[in-house]
Amino acid sequence: MVREDIISLNILSPEKTILQTMVSQVEFPGSKGRFTVLKGHAPLISSLTEGVISYVSNGQKASVSIKSGFVEINANEVSVCAQIKK
Repeated sequence: MVREDIISLNILSPEKTILQTMVSQVEFPGSKGRFTVLKGHAPLISSLTEGVISYVSNGQKASVSIKSGFVEINANEVSVCAQIKK
């Protein structure tokens, strides 16, 4: 069986951990435009603008709305620090 969800996604706010899960892809509202992260993505640090972080986990689409933040991508690990939109 091939494991689809191979990217570790961690979304943190200054107050708490919002999400820790494995995903097959994740899409961000980057300050230079939206971008998608798939398995094997090159290392990257980017600022994020107000918008939606969308991801696919276990074949299900889900999302988190943010005001702003930063994302670091390295070796199939994605870490986000963001202000969550309420």
